[in-house]
Amino acid sequence: MPIRSWLFVPGDSEKKLAKAPAVGADVLIVDLEDAVAPEAKATARGLAREWLLADGREVLAGPRRQHWVRINPLDTPLWREDLAAVMNARPDGIVVPKASGPGQLRLLVAELYELEQDNGVAAGSTRVLPLVSETAHAALTLSAYGDPANAITRLLGLTWGAEDLSAAIGASRKRDAEGRWTDLFRMVRAQVLLTAHAAGVAAIDTLHADFRDVDGLKRVARESYEDGFAGMLAIHPAQVEIINAAFSPSAEELAEAQAIVAAFEANPGVGALQLDGRMIDQPHFEQAKKLLARAG
Repeated sequence: MPIRSWLFVPGDSEKKLAKAPAVGADVLIVDLEDAVAPEAKATARGLAREWLLADGREVLAGPRRQHWVRINPLDTPLWREDLAAVMNARPDGIVVPKASGPGQLRLLVAELYELEQDNGVAAGSTRVLPLVSETAHAALTLSAYGDPANAITRLLGLTWGAEDLSAAIGASRKRDAEGRWTDLFRMVRAQVLLTAHAAGVAAIDTLHADFRDVDGLKRVARESYEDGFAGMLAIHPAQVEIINAAFSPSAEELAEAQAIVAAFEANPGVGALQLDGRMIDQPHFEQAKKLLARAG
């Protein structure tokens, strides 16, 4: 199941929720956190539950897309109210903002098991995607997710956010004049990528905040794919098609990967081979298999 594009949809907007399924995002995230004002939280929970139930029924007869919910931070009392409102609508997963580490996530995991049982949901079926860099402390300790001793069974992947981190440290810029991440954010992004792969989960890149910057998004999304990320967050429906295209292997890439896999399968036990005038070895074989698996 593809996880290229992850589109946030404000949980208190009936209009945006109604339009979201037609956008083409692989994952729709009903946002109960930053996109919803405090006085609208209760309304958003009810709308989110109704939308999850209605769109879930429609999906059964059409293309499969995932439905996730971004709850409020685990250091507030709001997240339990969020979960209580939406779990009977069977979301595919929970996005956790401002996650401080694996220890905090275990609290959420324990709660999910109880709520699944109470709502007739298959045990362990609700996945988790934490935003792991939104405070300075979280950014410094995010490598803990890669330690097998801290394994979180529900963890689908790791993602990160630049906006909250920049606010937390008082940074007045995140990108340089050429649109590249400055050193701090580039370091955090690289750690998220490495840690996710160390943990054996998906690395999901952060959003491109300027949704009008089409050329910039095309560049950063393709670079993200080439760097080893599995998908990317989206803040606006117009970004979805660009992200899906960037994270989809080209016909040439697929043909080359298939040729590499076929060559090694035809020569079991061989460490290196010649293919079209160049040498390929086991790392090429592993990379080709991963690309084909990603293509589905």
